[in-house]
Amino acid sequence: MYKQLSERFGPLITIGILLLMLLWLVMLVILPQVLMIDYSLRPNLPPSELGGVNDSYTLSNYATLLDNQIHQSIFFKTIWSSVLVTACTLMLCYPLAYYLAKVATPRQAALCVLLLIIPFWINEILRTFSWFIILSYSGPLNALLQGLGLIDRPIRFLSGDGGVIIGMVYAYILFMVFPLYNAIESLDSNQIKAARNLGSGWIRTHYRIIIPHAKPGIATGCIMVFMLSAGSYAVPALLGSPGSRWFTQIIYNWFFEGGDWNQGAAYAFILLLLCIGFIVLVMRLFKVGLGDIAR
Repeated sequence: MYKQLSERFGPLITIGILLLMLLWLVMLVILPQVLMIDYSLRPNLPPSELGGVNDSYTLSNYATLLDNQIHQSIFFKTIWSSVLVTACTLMLCYPLAYYLAKVATPRQAALCVLLLIIPFWINEILRTFSWFIILSYSGPLNALLQGLGLIDRPIRFLSGDGGVIIGMVYAYILFMVFPLYNAIESLDSNQIKAARNLGSGWIRTHYRIIIPHAKPGIATGCIMVFMLSAGSYAVPALLGSPGSRWFTQIIYNWFFEGGDWNQGAAYAFILLLLCIGFIVLVMRLFKVGLGDIAR
């Protein structure tokens, strides 16, 4: 990296760029994580006891999750729901990404991308509120279904996890579409034509040629969507019901309602470990490296 930057910008500017990158990495990534780990390993004490005999490292904050069955169920439900959001987003975005990369004309692709991006010019909370209105008991979706005669009475879409999953799929669709598009767009179209000319069906062509080539894009999209879903707070808070709490809501409550930053830090670090484990799992499943994901 240094050689490439030095040839382009010169040694002084290159050193400045690398120092700024190092400062950004230390101040905004490494230091906050170190502080979070330090908080998670200390008990929640009043200011008068900080630095005293009781202020020592302990794993009691992590043991709280093992002792609390309700928090455990919410934690595992968050994992499962995040995986479900990732799978639904992948199934929705793969055909769209293929259409943009290999079927649509440049003008059609530009129009579709514009239509995808325009809603994201609005704040995420406002977009989530729009889904709250759409999915409400007396909202336009129930009115449409009743008008078409598909249902006899309104459906409570917001009474479970359904509304949260729909809202997250919509909120994070771009994080799946663009990695898939970049991966599929780089595939030589002649390979697809050759497979079709040799008698391969569309399903077999996708399974044997397109999907293997798009593995880095699939892995990148799945990692981004899963991490955003597992760490989301606004969507489950607005679209969820009291029985569909997210693990991030528990963390929020520890920090801002319970005032126990040490316990909240422990829960947040557990969630971070979960995301790291998912990244490793996806990399092994799709047999890709960090270099492939970072492209």
